[in-house]
Order: sequence, then C-alpha cells, then structure tokens
Amino acid sequence: MNKIEHLGIAVKDIETSNKLFEKLLGSSSYKIEEVESEGVKTSFFQIGESKIELLEATREDSPIAKFIEKKGEGIHHIAFDVTNIEEEVERLKKEGFQILNEIPKKGADNKKVVFLHPRSTNGTLIELCQEINE
Repeated sequence: MNKIEHLGIAVKDIETSNKLFEKLLGSSSYKIEEVESEGVKTSFFQIGESKIELLEATREDSPIAKFIEKKGEGIHHIAFDVTNIEEEVERLKKEGFQILNEIPKKGADNKKVVFLHPRSTNGTLIELCQEINE
C-alpha cells in the first residue's frame, strides 16, 4: 500500500455538501462524476497528496443509500492507493481478509477498485485503488 488515496464520505445531497466542503477546505471540487454501476454520484477534493470523495446515492438500492439509511451521513470508506491491485488482493486473501469483489471493477476518478469487507477490517470498509493506465 502506497498511501491513503482518499476518504469516502456518504452524503444525502452532493450540491449542499460541495458548498460545505468548499468552505471547509478553501478549494473547489475538481471532478464530479457518476458511477452508474454503483448507483452513486461522486465529487472529489484534492488535499495535499490525498483526496476527499463525497458520495451521493442516485438510486434507492445503491450501497450509499443503504449506508445512509442505516448509519446516516459520514465516513463510508478509506481508500488506499496500490501499485498492483491484483497482487494486493492475493496478498490480503492469504492474510485472511474477506474480499468483496476479487476482480477489480471500474470506479470513479479513473481507478480500478476492490473492496474489503468491514467484518475483516475492524468495521471499516476498505477500498484498494489503482490508477488505470490506458
């Protein structure tokens, strides 16, 4: 693992939250995009070498909608940048971590992503992400 890539924060309304975080961080979101397969709209803020990702559900059955319904708005996941996501998945499986999607999928911000189940990481959803170089 190279660094914390971003913190994902589940929000009810991305426009309202963007305004709040613009005031808090003193900078604007550099990218807003929708990941249709996950039912989420994302907004990214760059903070030094790390990022904040705001996540708003775009449909009622999305993981973010379910998270907000259960826990309310707040930190949803911690994402770590990795050099080789496939090798990292194999290493973590051998270490006993529960992988939610062993085959990386396309995520936001030009990344391949894999998630680790919170049951195996002290209750915190962990995302591994690797830049897509095409």
